[in-house]
Amino acid sequence: MVYLVGAGPGDPELITAKGIRCIASADVLIYDYLAAKALLNHARPACECIYVGKKGGDHTLSQEGINALIVAKAAAGNVVTRLKGGDPFIFGRGGEEAEELFKAGIAFEIVPGVTSAIAAPAYAGIPLTHRQFTSTVAFITGHEDPAKDESSIDWAALAKGIGTLVFLMGVKNLPNIVTKLRQNGRPATTPAALVRWGTTTRQQTVTGTLEDIEERAKAAGIKAPAIIVIGEVVTLRDTLKWYETRPLLGKRIVVTRARTQASDLIQQLIALGAECFQCPTIEVIPPDSWEPLDQAIQKISQYQWLIFTSTNGVQFFFERLFEQGMDARNLGHLHTAAIGPATAESLHQFGVKTDILPKTYQAEAVVAAFAQVALKGRKVLLPRAKEARAVLPEELGRMGAQVDEIEAYQTIETGDENQALLSALKEKSIDMITFTSSSTVRNFEALLPKGPQALGLMKEVIIACIGPITADTARSLGFDVDITATEFTIDGLCRAIINYYEPKKS
Repeated sequence: MVYLVGAGPGDPELITAKGIRCIASADVLIYDYLAAKALLNHARPACECIYVGKKGGDHTLSQEGINALIVAKAAAGNVVTRLKGGDPFIFGRGGEEAEELFKAGIAFEIVPGVTSAIAAPAYAGIPLTHRQFTSTVAFITGHEDPAKDESSIDWAALAKGIGTLVFLMGVKNLPNIVTKLRQNGRPATTPAALVRWGTTTRQQTVTGTLEDIEERAKAAGIKAPAIIVIGEVVTLRDTLKWYETRPLLGKRIVVTRARTQASDLIQQLIALGAECFQCPTIEVIPPDSWEPLDQAIQKISQYQWLIFTSTNGVQFFFERLFEQGMDARNLGHLHTAAIGPATAESLHQFGVKTDILPKTYQAEAVVAAFAQVALKGRKVLLPRAKEARAVLPEELGRMGAQVDEIEAYQTIETGDENQALLSALKEKSIDMITFTSSSTVRNFEALLPKGPQALGLMKEVIIACIGPITADTARSLGFDVDITATEFTIDGLCRAIINYYEPKKS
């Protein structure tokens, strides 16, 4: 079986639910240049992913080669998903691929996708139809088959008979498109727009008229991939543009948080317009031995307080609690404390509310919150990371508590994306790096080359830290910290990043 799937225009969230299912079920995934790389994350680990992109004359495979590859992989008994940018049947050559499958006797399905012809204008604030302007729209290729003896485009009909014209793959041919339309009666004052990398964080829009759009596009450096929109509806952009007003649009931000925890930060940054470069410097894994934590859980009735300093501590603690046939009822006698609302929320998901939630999210604040609590002779269980800061258990001990600090998990260095990140830093294509813990800073610093070369790589890169402890670690390792969140949460970090960029708007 072969699925010819439209990947959508660039924003990975614009693929259909069926398209995602087809990616997830594939034995072989054959994808294009314009298919968002994030969509590959839906493929199974065992899936064979083959890139066959074509851009600017640089063709990995010819169309005939792609056709043969699809047929061969399917004939070998694989479920093949052919992932194509936009929609397979809108200037995507999906029809040709389907014809070859039919000839080979191979079953196939077409899964439509959102074409850039409608998505890019929508993200630019340009409705293709509007009652006050036009009820007709045409999609035209800006790059006809070079093997044709003559054009099949009826320029006279387009120029006078259609309200909105959308040209795909026409940037290089813009002068000819403008000339043909004007020669066939389209007024020079007709509004026009070019939208490059539509629906992505690199989106760029240039507007003008048929008289000056070539000059404006050239001045702005507009290159492929871009679509051209011509018609009175372009004037609505001044009122309806929404995507390009996002505060972080076009910013490329590195997320160093562990991959399993990074989704909240990534989703918020993407919603603000940023392009996220996921490069986890740490991985959260179980401790070397479960025995200390298991023993503490077995004697949980002897403790009076249970303190969590992270969501990881909560997750690993309850994993072992359940493993031993126990649940939240076994914690009914305990008082609890949590650092930060995210930790408290994670605890609440297991049916336990926190008795103490400090005003700020540092170990020192927890100590202050216990100032009015009688701790002398009380037993405290503190399940947390290996090599965590000693402030909390030491201060609680001075207050008279008997603290059992138990390793519930550990963080280790990971380098899955190191080379890609170093290449991006060398190319000066990174705007910001975010750190959400001291361990992310230390492990990031470890992957950089030593000496002056590291300083050169980090020059003009903004450093954003989730709180002062993380910021202090960054400074101690030689980083210039530009942003330190005052609320030590993901929400707080994102607000601090927005505040940093807002004054710089002109």
